[in-house]
Amino acid sequence: MTTLATSATEAATLVDQFGRVARSLRVSVTDRCNLRCVYCMPEGAITWFDKAGILTFEEIVRVAGLLTRHGVREIRLTGGEPLLRRELPRLVGMLRALPGVEDLAVTTNGLLLRDMAGPLLEAGVTRFNVHLDSLDPDHYRAASRRDGLERVLAGLRELERRGAVPIKVNVVLIRGVNDDEIPQFAELARTRPWQVRFIEMMPLGEGDRHEEERVVPGREVLRRIEALYPLVAAGREHSAATATVYRFADGVGDIGFINSVTEPFCGGCDRLRLTADGMVRNCLFARGDRDLKPILRGGGTDEDLLAAVRDEVAAKGPGGSLEMKAVYDDRLARKMWQIGG
Repeated sequence: MTTLATSATEAATLVDQFGRVARSLRVSVTDRCNLRCVYCMPEGAITWFDKAGILTFEEIVRVAGLLTRHGVREIRLTGGEPLLRRELPRLVGMLRALPGVEDLAVTTNGLLLRDMAGPLLEAGVTRFNVHLDSLDPDHYRAASRRDGLERVLAGLRELERRGAVPIKVNVVLIRGVNDDEIPQFAELARTRPWQVRFIEMMPLGEGDRHEEERVVPGREVLRRIEALYPLVAAGREHSAATATVYRFADGVGDIGFINSVTEPFCGGCDRLRLTADGMVRNCLFARGDRDLKPILRGGGTDEDLLAAVRDEVAAKGPGGSLEMKAVYDDRLARKMWQIGG
């Protein structure tokens, strides 16, 4: 009996050729954003996805529901800026009702978070990652090409007021722009119930060669913080987690490092991605993807959908090869806002 059950479970999982099991689905709900971060989006005109090509809530839930029946346990809503998607709490409620969903998270830039925190929490969001590249208004404007720091901080305070902690704060450091604020971010994490996570800038932006020179390696950031405060290594939250965590010996929160450029962690990856226009991707840096819309809108069955996803999972490479020159010389056709963070 046990053997049969185990075999059925194994048959239902999405496993790539290297034995990695897909348990996490990142769903981009829109390619649009209300910031223009220098490492992500151009400042000028952008060609957005055609609205008719954006997946409906029902289509998203159909795909997510199929994948949760085959091993996916975590769903994260991304963008673009996901809070720009109209009626997002309704989608959250639909996804939260799916059997098998154990964790439903949102990654946001926080500009709309103060007003949206309550409805999203009530609909079923279990945790938030809030993007914040600076605590200085001028630096924030330089990094994002928009004003909005106080709005983001207000959103973080609202999450804390509602007890939605620990809050993860994502910081992309850019040498010469905001790397002088490392001590301030460290102090923020030491005194608040937040995990401040330093993310190495990845080559998914406008394609300027100078980006390579502006990456601040996580090990450098760690050394600079350890010179100020005693830290205790806590490792990763689980084997597929992206962040290596350090706790303050004398503080409340902790620090995380996502060193995806200098120390790739692809060997433990458990993620699949569904873009706003219906592409399933096996990796952020994948050179291709599979369009699910013809199946979703052409009368395809769940078996057809599952076969398409399984093909994409099977095509996943080993990863761990984000050598900067290769990545910069071979730019992806899709950028971060078109893939989903």
